[in-house]
Amino acid sequence: MKRFFLLALFAVVLTTVIFADVVYKRDETLYAGGGLWAPPSNWNPITPWNAVTGTVGLIYETLYGYDPLKDELIPWLAESGKWTSKNSFEIKLRKGVTWHDGMPFTSKDVKFTLELAKKIPEISYSYLWNWIAKVDTPDDYTVVFTFSSPRYHEWNYQLYQLPIIPEHIWSKMSKDEILTGANEKAIGTGPYMPETYSDDRMVYLRNDNWWGNKIFGQPKPKRIVYLRVLSNNVALGMIMKGELDISNFFLPGVPTLKKTYSDIHTWFAKEPYMLSDNTAFLFINTTKKPLNDPNLRRAMAYAIDPNIICRTVFEGQVLPSNPVGFLPIKGWMKYYPENAVKQFGFKYDPKIAKDLLDKAGYKDINKDGYREAPDGSKFKVSIIVPFGWTDWMESIKLIASQLRAVGINAEAQFPDFSKYWEDLTSGNFDMAINNFNSQMSVSPWTMFNWLFNSNFDKYMYNGNFGRYNNPKLFDLITQLNSTPMEDIAANKKIVEQIAEIFLKDMPAIPLWYNGMWFQASTQVWKNWPSEKNPYAYPVTWGGRWQTGGVLMLIGITSK
Repeated sequence: MKRFFLLALFAVVLTTVIFADVVYKRDETLYAGGGLWAPPSNWNPITPWNAVTGTVGLIYETLYGYDPLKDELIPWLAESGKWTSKNSFEIKLRKGVTWHDGMPFTSKDVKFTLELAKKIPEISYSYLWNWIAKVDTPDDYTVVFTFSSPRYHEWNYQLYQLPIIPEHIWSKMSKDEILTGANEKAIGTGPYMPETYSDDRMVYLRNDNWWGNKIFGQPKPKRIVYLRVLSNNVALGMIMKGELDISNFFLPGVPTLKKTYSDIHTWFAKEPYMLSDNTAFLFINTTKKPLNDPNLRRAMAYAIDPNIICRTVFEGQVLPSNPVGFLPIKGWMKYYPENAVKQFGFKYDPKIAKDLLDKAGYKDINKDGYREAPDGSKFKVSIIVPFGWTDWMESIKLIASQLRAVGINAEAQFPDFSKYWEDLTSGNFDMAINNFNSQMSVSPWTMFNWLFNSNFDKYMYNGNFGRYNNPKLFDLITQLNSTPMEDIAANKKIVEQIAEIFLKDMPAIPLWYNGMWFQASTQVWKNWPSEKNPYAYPVTWGGRWQTGGVLMLIGITSK
């Protein structure tokens, strides 16, 4: 704790920011950081994982937004939408929406966006055509989606994920331009337009003709300067000096500094300070002996104490997870499987961990302090996280020591990120922490679909890194997706069955909720969202502006 505090103070003294030659009016400019890790080079909404943060949400918009605080889909480019039958969803588009070049936005753009992925199967969302039968446009402002097999949870997710692109521009592009082009002169319908960029920043200029001004209100910053800040401590120094208005970094030392610096704003005034945004899981390689034994995996779940990690590593800025990894948000907790958790759930209890290991035949036969497998063989497990991810590095050190305390020989290892990702996706690991697709969403289906991805391949890029194979569980997740979301009872019944299998087999252990890291300076901009003023989810990460970031820009004020 003291080390973090001293580093932060040191950063305040030494931090210097080299601004561009152009000086923007300070009370019209928002400086942001936490979602730009490389020089800006891509504004292609077809490849949003490569695009500069803001490409989706600020430039290109989605049919709906999503408010995770209220668990509400917000009509955006769509004015309304409804299921007209079991297999048909009708959307009415807003009239008067124009692209940045003045051309009208119509149903043809929506149809083109979807059908482009049918024409070019390499597009990431082309899989939607596995269950979309056709897209019809009866008029310029109506779109009718007909499904061969409706997937209700997934569809609600896509409504606020899929950016709509202009037909009159993208229909003239080559396949290579669509799939790999930088799209530097991006033209969308959104509240901001790309103005300029350099190695250390992306600058957005407000679109004063944005259609949403009359409906939602005009965003307050005339410009957003999104900075590439490569050190958490430098970011903290910039927040304290008012050079950074909002940070979506994990910043160590914030709990201590908030007691001294009144200009540092967080969601909660006290612990945990941060909203819970995603769940960190300990993935276990179920293809390796003895980790393929669910008895060993359940024992490890009892042996790990996330509370210590939350208090010491994260300084009370995060919360320990519940036994199934459900984020504490309305959209998920309405399906929470209380019965399965009560019957099969776990909590930190090293005595139970030892008893489970004893009963399963894991005993210290040679008296070296570590248990052997039931067949008498020695074993040692490693836990990996990327080098430089200091919070996770400290966490797995604690986890390894907790496992050793119950007789499991465990060690923490820190490969560089490329090696970590290669080993994780190829299945060349024992245990690893990951949270890449457990984030807040409209439905816990997204988490289950990631944890238990059934599309086995040489590289598991889309989850299920431990290669857990359970056809019954996979079928249940498909059933969940195929159940209308408003039928809470039916969904919860399926979730209870999923949770029972999950908790009995424990192929991954939920540990803690990674925070929606949010620190803001009140020196220039005020009225930031908070627990007492929860008007927007305070996120500026790539692909997440439509889940609160734009509404935050509308709500803040420089007066």
